[in-house]
Amino acid sequence: MTCKDLIDFLMSYLDGELPEKETRQFEDHLGICVNCESYLESYKETVRLGKMICQPNEALPTDIPEDLVAAILEARRAGV
Repeated sequence: MTCKDLIDFLMSYLDGELPEKETRQFEDHLGICVNCESYLESYKETVRLGKMICQPNEALPTDIPEDLVAAILEARRAGV
């Protein structure tokens, strides 16, 4: 599995919808690719924070990385 494949399969993996063979390949790639492992962790954190924002009456964490906030605002300005 390549880094691009990993990104393509990311949501299926996180949702538990990736077939067993691809799950093994996905996890094998994570075991040898520090960049993809880091990408997966930052993606999970982004999803977690996004879900928190949508929850009513939930206080936002005070430790949201400033570069994440800037990236989200820039994406919104770009219409992404």
